[in-house]
Amino acid sequence: MVLTNYVAAMDCWKGRVDSTTDYDAFRWHQWVQPLDLNEVTEPMNCKLGFAFLGFCSEQGVKRNKGRVGTALAPDFIRAQMSNFPCTFSKEVKFFDAGNILCDEISMEEGQWLLGHAVEKILDLNLFPIVLGGGHETTFGHFQGQLADLKKKKESLDMGIINFDAHFDLRPYEHGPSSGSMFRQIADIYKKEQAVYHYLPLGIQEHSNTVSLFKYAKEIGADYILAKEIQTANYSTILEKIDTFLYECDSAYITICTDVFSSAFAPGVSATQSLGLDPEVVLPLLKHILRTRQVRGFDICEISPRFDQDNTTANLGAVLIFAVVNTMCKLNNLAIDVLK
Repeated sequence: MVLTNYVAAMDCWKGRVDSTTDYDAFRWHQWVQPLDLNEVTEPMNCKLGFAFLGFCSEQGVKRNKGRVGTALAPDFIRAQMSNFPCTFSKEVKFFDAGNILCDEISMEEGQWLLGHAVEKILDLNLFPIVLGGGHETTFGHFQGQLADLKKKKESLDMGIINFDAHFDLRPYEHGPSSGSMFRQIADIYKKEQAVYHYLPLGIQEHSNTVSLFKYAKEIGADYILAKEIQTANYSTILEKIDTFLYECDSAYITICTDVFSSAFAPGVSATQSLGLDPEVVLPLLKHILRTRQVRGFDICEISPRFDQDNTTANLGAVLIFAVVNTMCKLNNLAIDVLK
């Protein structure tokens, strides 16, 4: 199918140029290539390839009565990624797959388009990194991952790991939002007669109703509270993550930036004064990636409208840098400058 409401975003990639010939001096904006998902159909011939795709949506946040502004986030994240150094070999390829615009279509239409875009990226043998958007981004991304699993006749035992202060398991009888995705996904798994593997990390007791805690238990979703991550022994947290992943054939990671303390992430839809420190989250993220089970990643809920000096957009960009860098190391494609 042809993607609509779809535009290029290469203009966002600009920054310092130290050299035009010495690859060791290159930055991401010099290495990323445009990718039109409506034109390219053949798998990319590279050892490891990443495709950045923006989902410019805030409708789910608005429905969820949050602070709108997330539709602008993808381009702000790109701007923060532009000057990152290329700490990987030339065998690693970067592609920018553009933005899906949701200002003139419904949230559901946008999620459907995002799902098809993610499916196309996976067809091209690339790792999707989706730049949200509100956390409704996740439902669109999930649809693409599910379609790919079905098409390849692979197991639907894909574990979903959500770094988030909220369960996002709210009922959606009156319409879905940025707070209902994981309940929607649970219903899809039930319909498919597949086991739903869902693990939220960083849950805040003061940000979720008793009903949501009960529903999480009802569907068999384990969770790790923010205070556990802040105070528990790291090995205990890693053991819980490993136990969860042991039951899954693959995994998908989504990060809602409201999981972080507002000291590090002021520009989000719902701030958290007692949120997590990114230095605590990064080792957990890298540990999950090292299992080699992860097939997709997205980052959501960055709201430039409320950001301070692009602090939150920069945090999102640094998390993406960690994802890319970790995967390059796993594939022996990283340049280790610290040796």
